[in-house]
Amino acid sequence: MLAVSDDVPLLDDLMPWSVAPLRLGRPWVVAPDERTLRSRWDLLVRSEGAERERLFGPSRTRTLRSAVSALPGRTAGTGPFAQERGGCPDPVRVQHGPFDEQWLIPDQRLLDAARPELWRVADEHQLFVVEQGYVPKADGPALTVSAVLPDGRSPAGRPGRIRPLYRRPGGLEPNLAPGLLAFLTEMYGHPVAPHEVAAWALAVACPSAAGCLVTLPRDPQLWSAGVELGQRMGDLMVRGARGGEKPRLPGGRRPYVRAAVPARPRELRYDAAEEVLHIGDGGRVAPVPPGAWEFRVGGVRMLELWFELRTGPADAGTLAAVGPANWPQEWTSDLLELITVLALLGELRSARTELTAALAEPVTRGELRGAGVLPVPAGARHPASVLDHPEEGPGGQFALI
Repeated sequence: MLAVSDDVPLLDDLMPWSVAPLRLGRPWVVAPDERTLRSRWDLLVRSEGAERERLFGPSRTRTLRSAVSALPGRTAGTGPFAQERGGCPDPVRVQHGPFDEQWLIPDQRLLDAARPELWRVADEHQLFVVEQGYVPKADGPALTVSAVLPDGRSPAGRPGRIRPLYRRPGGLEPNLAPGLLAFLTEMYGHPVAPHEVAAWALAVACPSAAGCLVTLPRDPQLWSAGVELGQRMGDLMVRGARGGEKPRLPGGRRPYVRAAVPARPRELRYDAAEEVLHIGDGGRVAPVPPGAWEFRVGGVRMLELWFELRTGPADAGTLAAVGPANWPQEWTSDLLELITVLALLGELRSARTELTAALAEPVTRGELRGAGVLPVPAGARHPASVLDHPEEGPGGQFALI
């Protein structure tokens, strides 16, 4: 296996534009189901004065008197929330952490740092590569990919970076170092597409304190094998988005609900010998492969985190405490899908190990500098100007960006 050195390219060299994770500011703006968000909104807008302020949860960035722009492509209000009387904006699907798709109220008045530059380029052509926060000696992938807007949340509490594959809507202007595609095309003897670079990075990225290390091979066949592996990983992570199929384990290995999940489960346990996931008192899902249960990011077990975010305690009397009275059926469906995704990804670990072991004498940063790919121009590290749709600014004014 290649030893880590200062001459191995960083993902930051290859995909130079990155955005910090979203800062939601208040926990109640995200939830596993839409109904909960609408209930929280309704309770908030029915409140008045000091009670509304308490429920809102003001911060240094957002208060009831903040007037901010609408998020790109959204029509939420832009006046102070103290005056809000309308209905809840339609919640949007987001990736809340590496493997948990939840719902978010897309109102910038509620979000401390919504990162509008990401919303401007989020469309049906976009893929977001999420660089996980570095945790020394922790298990799990260094990168994940999402078809929906990710919040960049790190399970271990350390910030990572969000890197869109394209800098403009419509799949235009890849977020790659200028000259990189031409360099790779010449080296491998065939055209290289932007999504192939992302797939390769997904397959081989190695975490380090300096950022994700992404080795580039000289062998065209090794490149093709890595791209194919990375595309398989990406297809699993986006769960059938972009025209793909929903992940499925073979018939006899598919997880099923063997006993109904109780109304308010408080514990998650795994029986490795029987491959059974026990949910509360009596709920059982099987078979659950050990690879799914043991799958971690930043050292955190994903199934346990998923369950905790749905059943963990919240302070009484707060909006975060508003949720379903009983375990919804859709949560069970989400759990079965997550088990499937993690199990299939776990099965690809050996292929990743074999791929990285074959990376001898890869391309160096010095060679990229000699080819003019590095250093990356400063402009490539900043968002592109996206002016093809108007955005409503504070108080209904037209936003100039």
